[in-house]
Amino acid sequence: MILQALNQYYERKAADPETGIAPEGFEHKEIPFVIVIDPDGHLVNIEDTRQTINKKLRAKSYLVPQGDKRSSGVKPYLLWDNMEYVLGVVGKGKADRVVLQHQAFIERIKNLNVSDDPGVNAVLKFMEKEPANALATSSYAEEIRGSCPFMSFRLNTDVDLVCQRQAVISRIKSENSGGAGRSGFCLITGDTGELAVLQPSIKGVRGTNTTGGNIVSFNLASFNSFGKEQGQNAPMGKMGSFAYTTALNHLLGKDSQQKLQVGDATTIFWSDKDSHIENDFAVWFDEPEKDNPDQHIEKVRSLLLAVDKGHLPPEDQQTRFFVLGLSPNSARISVRFWHVGTVAEFSIRIAGHFHDLCIVRKPSEKEYLSMWSLLKSIAALGKTENIPPNLAGEWMRTILSGSPYPHSLLQAAIRRIQAERHVSYERAAIIKACLNRKARFQSNPDKEIAVSLDKENTNPGYRIGRLFALLEKIQEESSPSINATIRDRYYAAASGTPASVFPILLRMKNHHLGKLEKGREIFFERLLGEVMSGLSADGFPSQLSLDDQGRFAIGYYQQRQAFFTKNDTNQSLNSEQGA
Repeated sequence: MILQALNQYYERKAADPETGIAPEGFEHKEIPFVIVIDPDGHLVNIEDTRQTINKKLRAKSYLVPQGDKRSSGVKPYLLWDNMEYVLGVVGKGKADRVVLQHQAFIERIKNLNVSDDPGVNAVLKFMEKEPANALATSSYAEEIRGSCPFMSFRLNTDVDLVCQRQAVISRIKSENSGGAGRSGFCLITGDTGELAVLQPSIKGVRGTNTTGGNIVSFNLASFNSFGKEQGQNAPMGKMGSFAYTTALNHLLGKDSQQKLQVGDATTIFWSDKDSHIENDFAVWFDEPEKDNPDQHIEKVRSLLLAVDKGHLPPEDQQTRFFVLGLSPNSARISVRFWHVGTVAEFSIRIAGHFHDLCIVRKPSEKEYLSMWSLLKSIAALGKTENIPPNLAGEWMRTILSGSPYPHSLLQAAIRRIQAERHVSYERAAIIKACLNRKARFQSNPDKEIAVSLDKENTNPGYRIGRLFALLEKIQEESSPSINATIRDRYYAAASGTPASVFPILLRMKNHHLGKLEKGREIFFERLLGEVMSGLSADGFPSQLSLDDQGRFAIGYYQQRQAFFTKNDTNQSLNSEQGA
């Protein structure tokens, strides 16, 4: 199903010449340096194609003949390769091996049998003139020797590379159409034709080897069956194999807008026809761009408006959307998650995700939170490398399927709060979303947590969290210059084992109230009575479950937020005036 969907995506993109996807037998490759020669093979200069893009030096990408997969041995590419193959100059390899590489590179050009083409003929003449001396007059010589970059050729009378000349293209197409390999039934396309022995490498998955990896591979005898070797174990036609790997590499490219990183899972997405979701999906989940920080908020707001008002386009009900999560696994690439549905289905589920995260906040804080900022909030020291393994991929899976969030997400948020004794906006949003999603899937659902302070919520954890926030507020007003509050000393115990802590805190409260003005003292006494009236007559529970520890955090957070809203400020002033 995955490979078939990728094959269909390739066919869709190949039908549109504006997409820039590579045709059969070719690939897009960044070539930092181009050797410019005249028709007689004399060196004109070595051209640097690199440009500064987003503060990074990037080489120009060219459409070149597809390179054979190589992990060992000598396998030259056609009319482009690294410095050792092209010039025979020793860089990172051994001298005797570089000689073999350079000779193989020349033979590969000769075997193309198009030496009557002026461009190819010029390259062969250049190879007869000690090509290693080409670096002698170049200002990039030291850099080229040190980095061993990809290089190619261009006639000084042409705009395109030699490998892009029509004679070369026609010859490559002729070779691909006249294969003499083993024929069979292709599992991707359903057609009968020449089968691929090896799958082209897939690059762009974070954490894989620089040479790329494979989703389908059989590189050990134990993986084979019935005496079959390599690609015969999962027969795919050469065209089908090329199509799905080219589609993958296109989606995983450096400039792809249909890719985002979710923890250790490189996530790509596409639809079976042009759709707005292909452009919006990454914006919904990724960190906002520095030069356009409001784009994330605007896109999410548009999504919620369309879903809530029932304004999704009719075609969204039929257009299928695919989400594929990939992660490295040595020389292979493993599939972390795979989801298929209509654009409308995914839009509704993603909108539900943002609704679940919605919670009261300060005016200065972002209206909608990216997945990345949420994950960083539950990582030690706020560092991305400390995000719990596999959590991001598992969370994305539940968002796309509309199921309850991972229990480990709730655990991570509560653990980080207790370690730092700080209930942040991001952590409160995560806890609220986790608990509300879980409640919807229970046979006896708990009451869902509201966006802002819910005075009718009688859950013990929620009430005790409100009480803890109130006691801290009393302490702060009675001692304005205090450096550490009861939160710094008692939060972990208060949220886990309330009965062991709250009797002490309530005795301390009496001392703090005595320092306040009469009006404020009366206001807090009334509020204490309202909060504690919802607690059980049996006193404070000896222990709170993990879910109730989450409700404790939400009760504390929402009560603290309520102290700074206009309504509560006015209520406070009115109470003082009435007193």
